[in-house]
Amino acid sequence: MTNALLLKSMPYEELDYQTLQDAVSGYASPRMKISGMLAKGDIIRVKKGLYILGESLRRRPYCRELLANLIYGPSYISLEYALQYHGVTPERVETVTSVTCGRSRSFDSPVGSFSYRAIPLEAYRTGMDRVELVDGRAFLIAIPEKALADRIVAERGAGISTQKELHEYLLESLRVDPDVLRGFNTVRLREIAGHYRSRRVELLADLLNRLSKNSKGVYHA
Repeated sequence: MTNALLLKSMPYEELDYQTLQDAVSGYASPRMKISGMLAKGDIIRVKKGLYILGESLRRRPYCRELLANLIYGPSYISLEYALQYHGVTPERVETVTSVTCGRSRSFDSPVGSFSYRAIPLEAYRTGMDRVELVDGRAFLIAIPEKALADRIVAERGAGISTQKELHEYLLESLRVDPDVLRGFNTVRLREIAGHYRSRRVELLADLLNRLSKNSKGVYHA
C-alpha cells in the first residue's frame, strides 16, 4: 500500500488509535506497520492513543487547539491561551491552557505542553464556543469573557477585592488593552458570574459595566 492510499484513510493530521488501526488494517501485520511508522517518524505519538502525522506525510499544519481538546477531557481551551487567541492579552503563550470539570492535570508532549485547570461543573458549562476550521475540524474554546473570568478566579497571588485593584491587575499584570475591556459583553459576564458564584467575577462584571459607560474607558474611583 502506498502512502497516498494510506493517507486516504487518515482525513486529518490528528488521529486516534482506532483511525490509525483502520488505516493499516490491509497490512499483514498492522501492529508492526504502526511500530515502523513511529520509528521512521511518519506518525508521532502525542499521548497513548493519540497521534499526529509526521512531516513526511503531513498535508497541512496540525491543530494544537484540537489536540488540547483530545488529550484530556472533558475540556475546552481557556485562561491565558484563550486570552491570547482572542487578542485580549499581547503575550505569546506557549502552553495550551484549558479548563475541565475533571481533575487538574498537565501534559508534556512532542508537540508542546498542555495544562488543564479544574473549575466547578456549573462554571464549566457556560461560556464556551465551537470554532470550525475550513477543512471540517473543530475545537472548543472559551469566549473572551469566560476566559478572563477563568483567569481572574485562578489568580492566587494578587490581592483583588475592589474594582480599583482588579482594574490595575487587568491593565498592569495581564496588560489588557482598555479598549478591549470596553468591548466585553457585560450581560454574558453576569451570566458567567451566576454560574461561577465567584465574588471576583461579579466584581469584573461591575467594573466592565462601569467602564463601558465611560466614554474613555478610564476607571475613576
